[in-house]
Amino acid sequence: MSPRHHRSRRAAKPAAQEDRDDRYGGSQRTESWQGEEWYVRLVAGASSPGKRYRCPGCDQEIPGGAPHVVAWPEYGGVDDRRHWHKACWNAKDRRTPGVQRSRNAPKH
Repeated sequence: MSPRHHRSRRAAKPAAQEDRDDRYGGSQRTESWQGEEWYVRLVAGASSPGKRYRCPGCDQEIPGGAPHVVAWPEYGGVDDRRHWHKACWNAKDRRTPGVQRSRNAPKH
């Protein structure tokens, strides 16, 4: 019979790793895009149940409480944060630069 282990067998995360958990349960990392560094945070959505955002990738609304991504430039401020659908953020390099709204889309 082997003795019980009271410690986790998983390796501890290195201190210099880019991903880190924030107080809202999401993880934050940096990514390079359009020649600059961007902070990217995964948001569970439960922390903002009543808020709605418009995704700059597809120009569609992100409903309140839906999981999504918040991204902002390294040297940007609070006003530079943008809320994206996770799939839109992952496909940002494959999209055309000028996403056009349909005629019936609201102009928020």
